[in-house]
Amino acid sequence: MSIFEKVHELKHPTLTKENWGEEQPLVRFNFLGKELDISQPSSTFWVYLLGVIVTLVGVQFLVMQDGQMSRIWWGISMILWGVGAIIAGTSYQAFGYELKAKHREECSWTTWWEVIYLIFQQVSMNAMTVAIAYSSIPPESIWFDIFIWYAALMTVGYTIITFWGAFTATKSVITFEFMMFASLPSFIAFIFINTVSYIKTGATYDLLCMISWALIYASYYFYDKYWKMGIGEVLWKQKKIWFSENDVLHVILVVWSLVMIAVPFYTLDYVNLIQ
Repeated sequence: MSIFEKVHELKHPTLTKENWGEEQPLVRFNFLGKELDISQPSSTFWVYLLGVIVTLVGVQFLVMQDGQMSRIWWGISMILWGVGAIIAGTSYQAFGYELKAKHREECSWTTWWEVIYLIFQQVSMNAMTVAIAYSSIPPESIWFDIFIWYAALMTVGYTIITFWGAFTATKSVITFEFMMFASLPSFIAFIFINTVSYIKTGATYDLLCMISWALIYASYYFYDKYWKMGIGEVLWKQKKIWFSENDVLHVILVVWSLVMIAVPFYTLDYVNLIQ
């Protein structure tokens, strides 16, 4: 067995080929003479829409960078986030059945698409950490160096751990929850920095960032509540209406992505703010 197949040793506890279309929407198309099964079409729309908007916001940051390192790193972060969302949607939603079940005796719990998504998402947060350092921390401050080194070490460390988890089929380190846990210190730091800065200066950039963090928090909070309450499952089984916890997450993040369109216009490096 190839080491790249090791990740498929993790089997889904409930899904099978036979019940996939009962547990979630599954639509079959004829594409170039071959049958193609699309899972969760409506969910695919939301996650791909999110990915496209965030990627374009990243491009917007880079086009408008004007030598501002904060805009460059925001651009890198948004592109990684957006491309990561598209990668995630390909496996979690659109082609989940094709990748995890259709050509396998047992349904896989995850795929390499999802592993790569986790890395993209975490590295996106680390690039965001660098962006916040350039926009909100004096470059002569020890905290500036701490943020830069933290982002670099987290990128290397998380990537190594995630690849190790995939190559050894260690489930605990290749979960969405572990990725969120790894991102938490940066997220808390962002909230603190932008809140303190806004109280001091009233800057629009800090206000937009605060709204951004509130929406990101809301996306995970309502994702978790919706999942634990089992609302999506009830809607599907009783009404045949598909709106999952991932849809809750992605719809709120689409709103977040639209807010982010305004951010490049107010983003400047800290050294330029005080001139």
